[in-house]
Amino acid sequence: MKTKILSLIMLSLMSFTSVFSQDRTTVTANNTEISDNLDLRAVASIFGDSKNLDDFERRLNDPKIQISNLDLNGDNKVDYLRVIETVEGNVHLIVIQSVLGRNTFQDIAIVEVERDRDNRVQVQVVGDVFMYGDNYIYEPVYTYTPVIYNSFWVSNYRPYYSAWNWGFYPSFYFAWTPFPIVTYQSHINICINNYHHYNYVNYRRCGIVYNNYYYHRRGNGYERQHPNRSFEYRNSGYANRYELDNNRRTQNTVNRNEIAYNGTRNYSNDIGSTRSVRNQNSSRDVRSESSPRSYEGNQRITESRRNSSPREFSQQRGNSQRGEGNPKGNRRS
Repeated sequence: MKTKILSLIMLSLMSFTSVFSQDRTTVTANNTEISDNLDLRAVASIFGDSKNLDDFERRLNDPKIQISNLDLNGDNKVDYLRVIETVEGNVHLIVIQSVLGRNTFQDIAIVEVERDRDNRVQVQVVGDVFMYGDNYIYEPVYTYTPVIYNSFWVSNYRPYYSAWNWGFYPSFYFAWTPFPIVTYQSHINICINNYHHYNYVNYRRCGIVYNNYYYHRRGNGYERQHPNRSFEYRNSGYANRYELDNNRRTQNTVNRNEIAYNGTRNYSNDIGSTRSVRNQNSSRDVRSESSPRSYEGNQRITESRRNSSPREFSQQRGNSQRGEGNPKGNRRS
């Protein structure tokens, strides 16, 4: 008996555990379009709000802000984004790279800062060609002069180079799980400083300096591992992410219009069918109920009159009239 009881207890515990294990689910960012996972307007936004490049790298990887949603190495953790800088003349290229492994990096985007002869500063945030296609560029217009500008053109300037690498991260940082892409897009819109403006352009101001960097120092670890995952292969027929976004917006508008049209047409059809049913029912009621009842009543009265003698008919009529005045008759009696 004790053995049976113990067996039943063990079976119940096992089933209870299996139910909880089945309820445990993992949410991952399953999305084939890589460029959806880092909004360059958000990058331009936090760059304008940063004090220096060290602060800029901290904001890129701050778990409280979660600017990035990139997981290129597929470990279900958002990649750490390191910042390195190259300087040539009055041009500063601030390169953002995903850290994918020990000494394995992939360029994601570059913030290109240039000061002209009139000391005017121009900033462009350029997506890497492998990630975003050719000439995908946002040019921010800041409502105030960013403090970070003051750190660039000083005597004895030393280009910034991130101190962090695979497995060695700052104390504030921890890797988080990627969002589903719809959640990330809703989240990132809150992170963008809308007091600034972000103009899309398709020409690069610092092309010569970038070419010198591209052929000597560019990080392409992910590209070498997955050569068939370039933007060109992922989105055949589109030059860059901007053209892809325009097509998406157009397709969404067409789909919404089709849904609205079909809904209106179905609603009209429903109203027409309801009216038709009501008209059929009302016609059927008049024919099937009112007419037979009137005909049968008239027929009974006619037969009664035909079968009664004149005296009986007169007597029936008098009784009917006395019945109609029944209340007064009761009071007299």
